[in-house]
Amino acid sequence: MSASVNKSNPILFIHGLWIHSSAWAPWIDYFGKHGYAATAPGWPGDGDTVELTRANPDGMNDVGIQEICEHYADLIGTSDVKPIAIGHSFGGLIAQELLANDLVAAAVAIDPAPIKGVKALPFSQLKAAFPVLSNPGNRKKAVSLTAKQFHYGFGNTLSEEASDELFEKWTIPGPGRPLFEDATANFHRASPAAVETHDAVRGPLLLTSGSDDHTVPAKVTREVFEMYSGGVSVTEYQEFEGRGHSLTIDDGWEEVASAALTWLGDKGL
Repeated sequence: MSASVNKSNPILFIHGLWIHSSAWAPWIDYFGKHGYAATAPGWPGDGDTVELTRANPDGMNDVGIQEICEHYADLIGTSDVKPIAIGHSFGGLIAQELLANDLVAAAVAIDPAPIKGVKALPFSQLKAAFPVLSNPGNRKKAVSLTAKQFHYGFGNTLSEEASDELFEKWTIPGPGRPLFEDATANFHRASPAAVETHDAVRGPLLLTSGSDDHTVPAKVTREVFEMYSGGVSVTEYQEFEGRGHSLTIDDGWEEVASAALTWLGDKGL
């Protein structure tokens, strides 16, 4: 596909917990070469750079799923054209909510945080969330991972050295509240992690997972896919063998980006 082709729908990249939005830079360049305008605005409270966000984490205190969704909805509201949302981890959950509310034309949710209704609780997922959920006081605070915690939750398929390089380059403190809201979603009727999976008339959705992900195990994403089964709109699933939660930022990111690009092309977007 020629870079001279101008796609009508821009790309909106949405990051998840602990990774700064600037980590999408290679994706922005990649999609730009294929005719898409793309942006990656951070969550409310994020600084413009990794360094600024690390130095000023208090802006993310008590930021929850609803505030993040409203933040992106407000950004989308400034444009006459619906974007395509591509989100990773909690960004994947946000992308699904934006799509269900008909705010975006399509969505790709990469290793998305589980939506309300998921019952699978693999041990690796509980262990990855433990640094936040182990302390109730973290609910209203911004929490940072250690390099060891990052290696388990994100870089488990990488060498320790490669994981540490990503940790130093991209990690930022993340608000604890989204994890608490997600972990207790099934106990609250009006949970902000709830997404309409059957009745929403919306654009197409692609759910993807890394087969060896610890933070969002493939079993969890497959369960989310099953929740959409029988819905009125298109939902598809793709799994990347041997990949962990770092699949959007490690050396194999282009495989995932290419799959998303191909899927959008197949949908005429």
